[in-house]
Amino acid sequence: MKPEDRSVVRRTTPPPSETTPLVTPLFPSVVYCAEDADALDAVYEGRAEGYSYAREGHPNASVLADKISWMEGAGQEGVGQGIMTASGMAAISAVFLALLEKGDHIVAGNQLYGRCLRLLSQDLPRMGFEASLVDASDVAAVEAALRPETKILLVEVVANPTLRVADIKGLARLAKERGLIFVVDNTFTTPRAFKPFDHGADLVVHSVTKLLAGHSDVTLGYVGSRDPAHATALYDTITTWGLNASPFDCWLAERGLNTFDLRFQRAQENAKALADHLRGLPGVLRVLYPGEPDHPDGALARDLLQGNFSHMVSFELDADRAGVNAFVRAAGNIAFAPTLGDVGTTISHPASSSHRGLTVEGRAALGISEGFIRVSVGVEDIDLLTREFTDAVAAARRAATREAG
Repeated sequence: MKPEDRSVVRRTTPPPSETTPLVTPLFPSVVYCAEDADALDAVYEGRAEGYSYAREGHPNASVLADKISWMEGAGQEGVGQGIMTASGMAAISAVFLALLEKGDHIVAGNQLYGRCLRLLSQDLPRMGFEASLVDASDVAAVEAALRPETKILLVEVVANPTLRVADIKGLARLAKERGLIFVVDNTFTTPRAFKPFDHGADLVVHSVTKLLAGHSDVTLGYVGSRDPAHATALYDTITTWGLNASPFDCWLAERGLNTFDLRFQRAQENAKALADHLRGLPGVLRVLYPGEPDHPDGALARDLLQGNFSHMVSFELDADRAGVNAFVRAAGNIAFAPTLGDVGTTISHPASSSHRGLTVEGRAALGISEGFIRVSVGVEDIDLLTREFTDAVAAARRAATREAG
């Protein structure tokens, strides 16, 4: 470029280099420039690699989707690649928007993330889709809920927040027999504990916000597909509806993935130890951890998860709202936050957060009482965690005693 042709507002290309960056660069650009119209045609038609507009794809999303797809087993013969979305709910919504037609019916597990339950029970019916919610651990109940117009079967491997386990193998057989699209949310378990594509899933979704990214500083989702036609439909829907992921969040999440295996292993070990500890504390009515013999779906969990029971523990305090508040305040060094998968332990109260949209009766039907607490166990020293939970449970008991008096 001649000096007289330069301007501070003109964009420049990176300088040539014989070396490459070790860390994936962040690509915040919204648009990508082509040499001419023919070159742009080649990109859009798949004859050349490249990008045009960030809503349609960008390098940071491609890098991250490729890594998660590899973790999930996508890329194997017969399994398509994945796509990043703006959130886990964006991934779920993209599935419905891309694959359903007016009048189609969905069968889904009745123990799902609260916003997903709202989507199924309130929002989708307004758009002409109906949904039935059933116990995903009971294949016979799922089969009984099917209709001729049923198109999608959606379950979480381990449900939020009660940690019930879906009968994935039985449901996969049922979906295949009935020609259903089998969608599995693998957020709680992650591909480290379970790979749904290996067990018959057609689509796998994640809230990457959680354990995969692992630091509570991104909001992202992922959807991977077995059928290339589904992948195409999902891409078009995500692009058209603007459900795409931001470059910065993808860049942060990729960085989080670098330590995922280490974080998962330590958090899982801590979860098992914390579940065992909670069982011995006065004032704790029950503990839910899929790896324990008394879990209602323990046999399913052992068969599916092969010892990788993840980092989530739920338990029920013998307490009302006052006791819950006392517990939360006494556990002040543990974040009280409606999230999971952070490096640090977090606690949440489904009745006032994820499942607040349900009636008291609706929560009770799922086993969620006022004293129900969900714990996302982090990587702290386990002795620190057990001391803090001991003190917090004792505070809840004291509050309950004062209330009774």
